[in-house]
Amino acid sequence: MKILLSNKFYYPRGGDCIYTINLEQLLQQHGHETAMFAMQYSENLPSRWSKYFPSEVKFSPGLGMFEAFMRPLGTAEVKKKFNALLDDFQPDVVHLNNIHTQLSPVIAQIAHERGIRVVWTLHDYKLLCPRYDCLRNGQEICELCFTDKKQVLKNRCMKNSLFASVLAYQEAIKWTREKLEKYTDVFICPSQFMAEKMIQGGFDMKKIVPLCNFIDVEKTKKEDYNQKEDYYCFVGRLSHTKGVKTLIDAAKTLPYKLKIIGGGELQEELMQQAPDNIEFVGYKQWDGIKEIVGNARFTVIPSEWYENNPLSVIEAESLGTPVLGARIGGIPELIETGKTGMLFESRNAADLKDKIEQMFATTFDYKTIAEESQNRYSAETYYQEIVKIYR
Repeated sequence: MKILLSNKFYYPRGGDCIYTINLEQLLQQHGHETAMFAMQYSENLPSRWSKYFPSEVKFSPGLGMFEAFMRPLGTAEVKKKFNALLDDFQPDVVHLNNIHTQLSPVIAQIAHERGIRVVWTLHDYKLLCPRYDCLRNGQEICELCFTDKKQVLKNRCMKNSLFASVLAYQEAIKWTREKLEKYTDVFICPSQFMAEKMIQGGFDMKKIVPLCNFIDVEKTKKEDYNQKEDYYCFVGRLSHTKGVKTLIDAAKTLPYKLKIIGGGELQEELMQQAPDNIEFVGYKQWDGIKEIVGNARFTVIPSEWYENNPLSVIEAESLGTPVLGARIGGIPELIETGKTGMLFESRNAADLKDKIEQMFATTFDYKTIAEESQNRYSAETYYQEIVKIYR
């Protein structure tokens, strides 16, 4: 089978990029031919298909501003290069990922009109919310745009800017639910929560397939999963949506050691607030994450937005490390209370503090957590399901 994958960036930038790259490798391992369509970018991985990548766009003052503002609606360059790639590669399936803004859903339209099966894995809520994250002012949960896209203008949801919000509104009314449904054969939702939100937003449930993401479980395997040290940890971006402030509020009144992996806009502020029992270890590559998360008593996912299918939960469990997760978005689907971790009320520091104490007081079967999670999230398990969708 010949599968054309598309994502706006083609390097390990975020969860959507990592998924796309891993899926490309998985399909190739099983003998399928693959091609890639992404935006030109300096950090992209080498690709034999890069000559078809449309130019990089930057949403900042200067040359190329017009192309940048028109790109979300579908520009001539994207259409020309995508059509040329289809002519060259002749795919059986076009598998879209994070394509809005820098590429645009025009590629779904082109593939559909040429009779090619279109599959779209959704990594965020962009088809429902012009901001993509269902947050108003970057903090308050909001679903108003599910039924009325003009709310993005009323609330200036994009960077608190009327201009940016107008652009997001134009994109939303250009690519309506009706059009997206027409051009897409299957929407893959990595969580049941996202699938339900898509249905709530009016999408046809017959076109929606919940399918949990996968990881390379080989990288999580260890000789001894019971080798745990007396600390817990957080891994992720230090931002408001990740709930790190709430975690700091809960942790600073407890005697336990907390290790925080990652960086972000709140790093300096949080470091000034944190007492001595909280250690900021900074950004880490996988080997560093594996060591810290793998040896932790548990990890905390204190998110305050509709997390879809966070890799941080999947990776921790596959390392045999229980997870204390916020009861929001798709997180609860990944945690079996008492067996692989616990849940707490999102944004509630008091409940989080109580659950941290309970996690330290609870005995977990780390080896069983690892073995069952590695089976659940394995690439082979995922491959069997994705091929059914392609066919």
